[in-house]
Amino acid sequence: MKKYLFLIIVAIILIGPSPSKSEDFTEKDRERLIRLETKVEEGQKSLQRQIDDLRAAMVKQIDDLRTLILWGFSILFGGMGILIGFVIWDRRTALEPVAKKYRQLEEEGEKYKKALKEYAKVEPKLAEILKSLNL
Repeated sequence: MKKYLFLIIVAIILIGPSPSKSEDFTEKDRERLIRLETKVEEGQKSLQRQIDDLRAAMVKQIDDLRTLILWGFSILFGGMGILIGFVIWDRRTALEPVAKKYRQLEEEGEKYKKALKEYAKVEPKLAEILKSLNL
């Protein structure tokens, strides 16, 4: 019990207020404090400048990235437009010979129809066949 009482008293003495007056600053202490405040303010200004520089660098990088993305999309969509134009041109050139051949065959068919109609005037059996086929 005495042991615990001794420990409690020692703890109160150590934790309690010190007998020296903390309000009595010497001139040296005040100068040191002023120098410390000045150094802290300079450090804060330096940190703020660094933060501002980093912020400006980040904004520049974001602008550069934005520009790069816009260029990339422009090239991509331009390439897609060229590809679509090529496909349309290729289809047109591929279908042109087919359309030409179709027109040619149609003209030949018209010639044969005229020939058959002329011959049907002479041959009645052919005229009946053509009427049954609605020619």
